[in-house]
Amino acid sequence: MQQGSILIMTAAINGWQCSLYHCRQYARTPEISLTKSCHVQRYLSRGLNSSSSPSVGYGYVRRRGGNHAVSPDISSLSPGFAVEFLEAFDDEYDGVIVDPNKLPSSANAFASSLRASLSSWKWKGRKGIWLKIWLEQADLVPIAIKEGFQYHHAEPGYVMLTYWIPDDPCMLPTSPSHQIGVGGFVMNDKREVLAVKEKCPCSCPNVWKMPTGYINKSEDIFCGAIREVKEETGVDTSFLKMVAFRHAHMLAFDKSDILFVCMLTPLSYEIAIDDKEIQAAMWMPLHEFVGQPFYEEDQMSRKVIDACVAAHEDRYNGFVARQLTSKLDGQSSHLYYDDVLHPHDYTRSQCF
Repeated sequence: MQQGSILIMTAAINGWQCSLYHCRQYARTPEISLTKSCHVQRYLSRGLNSSSSPSVGYGYVRRRGGNHAVSPDISSLSPGFAVEFLEAFDDEYDGVIVDPNKLPSSANAFASSLRASLSSWKWKGRKGIWLKIWLEQADLVPIAIKEGFQYHHAEPGYVMLTYWIPDDPCMLPTSPSHQIGVGGFVMNDKREVLAVKEKCPCSCPNVWKMPTGYINKSEDIFCGAIREVKEETGVDTSFLKMVAFRHAHMLAFDKSDILFVCMLTPLSYEIAIDDKEIQAAMWMPLHEFVGQPFYEEDQMSRKVIDACVAAHEDRYNGFVARQLTSKLDGQSSHLYYDDVLHPHDYTRSQCF
């Protein structure tokens, strides 16, 4: 490739700009003058591996002494027209993360900048592109979809789109695939189980069960169990150990589901139910609780209760939670493990 062509491509990729006269003369002059007013920025950017660009781009003709670059036809461009690249930064996987707070305000400007940026990223050999669009700019989503972006996930306030550049299979992580639920098994010194009967119809109507629910965003598993018990029954508890977990697939919204069962110790005993979700709550004798027909027929639920009772009687270790810091991410988080390894080497975890 000739020096002039390399410089022009470098200018397009790095956001440099060149004067109209020198851009048209680069096939004859290797010295390219870089300035701040380019009228061909759009076509220089779109000409790099962009299927949506018109018949303007880089070509080569055979001349004596080798191939020579042919300059693009820029005669149709209006004076003063320029395209800005999207504000973005590289990630550690040769990908790009677009700054969602600096997207162009108009649809036309966004479309032009997106095409120019895609051409630049392709030329640079980037792989996965992450494009987050706030709800306030939702009109930009169809434009990105038309350019080949795909939906990844959505949260209140934004949608995340992705674009995989290489021809190889996409290596970007998929969207969240699991829901995390918790159950709190609470038994007092009288061997009474804190049981609830839910209002909503389900596959097990009129069954007394342990309080359960989904954990909140950025909430620890054991904290979620403590919170659910408090919300549904008004009873305060502390975390003792994790007893078991169940992993199931294709449940709500076709997602997988993990339910963690935690053994909790009661700190109070007066019941005050949440009547929006709970029909009733009570301290139920253990033999009545396990004697319900549902638990006699459901092997999994009965196994969970047996493990909880064994943990209460210190016949089953379960998993304690210890807060540790990992060098992988520098974050402090909870590790759940069998306390038989170091039975005295942990402090009781607290929710803040």
